[in-house]
Parts: sequence; structure tokens; C-alpha cells
Amino acid sequence: MQRRYVTVDVFTDRAFGGNQLAVVLDAGGLSTAQMQAIATEFNYSETTFVLPPRDKANDAEVRIFTPVLEIAFAGHPNVGTAFVLASMAKEPKPRVLFEEKAGLVPVDIVRAQGRVIRTELTAPQPLARLAQLSAAEAASCISLSADDVRTDSHAPQIVTVGNAFLVIELHSREALKRARPDAAAYGRVLPRDGARSVWFYTRDVPAAEAPCERQARMFMRGASGLTEDPATGSATVAAAALFADLDPMRDGELKLTVGQGFDMGRPSILQTRVRKQDGKIVSAHVGGSCVQMMEGTFKLAEEG
Repeated sequence: MQRRYVTVDVFTDRAFGGNQLAVVLDAGGLSTAQMQAIATEFNYSETTFVLPPRDKANDAEVRIFTPVLEIAFAGHPNVGTAFVLASMAKEPKPRVLFEEKAGLVPVDIVRAQGRVIRTELTAPQPLARLAQLSAAEAASCISLSADDVRTDSHAPQIVTVGNAFLVIELHSREALKRARPDAAAYGRVLPRDGARSVWFYTRDVPAAEAPCERQARMFMRGASGLTEDPATGSATVAAAALFADLDPMRDGELKLTVGQGFDMGRPSILQTRVRKQDGKIVSAHVGGSCVQMMEGTFKLAEEG
């Protein structure tokens, strides 16, 4: 059986920016082991597999794999998969609903002049604030010192809206650029409370990097050890929810534009918004643009 795939760059409006994603269409009949092997072969940070929905009221079941494991939810795979499916659809819809291990994920579609220009997901779970870490313990994961970590707004903390991350604020853009993963420290600290990755950011953003209001980086476990991700929607939306939870505003919408991947040569722009009502978070969203890069087919040898 010939299986179709499309690759896209996500959270960017230009080719060779953002985060790479492979979307495998016609994924019905593939085993979990086959999906994992295909994701390892693509070797992108994530690969998605599109299956018929279990509930016909939804648009698709989507399974998400890194090169080393399946995950319950992720940001750029949802944004990119929705972009691919919406771009291919004969009858455009303003929203698609994906069934995932973390729950039902709605993705809104923005069109202009007959084409998809942006997609935005809604996080499938409410914000959960889990373990807090000391500045020194968190900093050790990224080869920095406790003095580089800013703690006046929040301590380093594990948070999730569907996928858990350790979130760390740094004082300076220079410290953000200087960070490197420390495998030994990383192994001592993580995994914890489901978090396997570190997302760290700074408010110290130079004017040249506008419209970003935060700059971020993210280290994760890849097939060949610790690696860096150029755009992490699930971490960004979880962090945005944390910021909103800390904000004294009781009613309204908090918007934030986050840059990631700039120091990797794959600049990404992630746009978040979090709605609050009566002091509580109602919903958290992250979205951005995508660019289609490649499409093709493959056939597994064991399928004949």
C-alpha cells in the first residue's frame, strides 16, 4: 500500500524556518511499532499519523511520535497537521477536531484569499502546576548557574496543559544564548512529574527580534541524546497558561508572542492567547503560520 506524506515547516511563514513536521496520511492499518519506526526514519522532532476518527463527530484521530516515543499531545504537530488537512480539504471548515491521547484537540483554521494562512489549537487539558525546583537544580540542566535564573515572578516549575515541561525564566538574552544541555544534570533532574524536556525563556528581548515579547529555547531527549527543538507549541501554551495564572487580571484575554529557534537558524514565531474569567483560566491557545515543503509516498516492505 502506498502511503502519502506531507512535510511542513511550522510556526513560520518562510521555507527552512520553524519546526519540521512529517504528516503521514492514510495511516490506517499501521501498528504502533511501524509508526515508531517511520517517525525514527523521518527523524523530525515529531511525526503525526492521521487515522479515521473513533467518533464520526470528529475529523481525525491523530497519533504523535518523536523519534523515540509516542506522546499524548504536542503543539506544532497539531498546528501543522491541521494546516495540511485544511489545505487539502475540498470543503473548507473553520475548525477541525482531533482525537488524541491527551483528549480532544480543537484547531481553528484562518483563511485569506482562498488559502490557509494560520491555524491555532486549544489546549486539551487545564493548567496543572506540578513540582517546583530550586534555581540551582534547574540551571544545572542547561549548564548555567543559579544566578542566571530569575525567580521573582515564578520558581522553575513543571507545568502541563497536556504535555509536561520544566519551565525556567532567565535574566538575560545572553544567558539564553549561552545555555547548553548537561546530560548528567539532566538525567538527575528529569523525568519528573511526566516532564522530560526543559523550556526556558527570557523577557530580555532586543528590538531586532520584535515582534517577540519573549525568547525561548527547549532541550529534549532525541534519538541520539539531548537535542534542541526550534518551536515547541505545547510548552509555549503551557507557559502562557502559567503566566496568565500568575497575572492578577480576572477577566479578559492575555496575548503573547514568543520567539524560538532563533539561535538555531530556524526562527519561529508562536502566538499565544489565554482567556480568563472570574480569575480562572477558561482556555489556552497557541497558533501560527506554516509552509508546505515536500510531499510523496512510501511503501513498507512487509506490506507487500
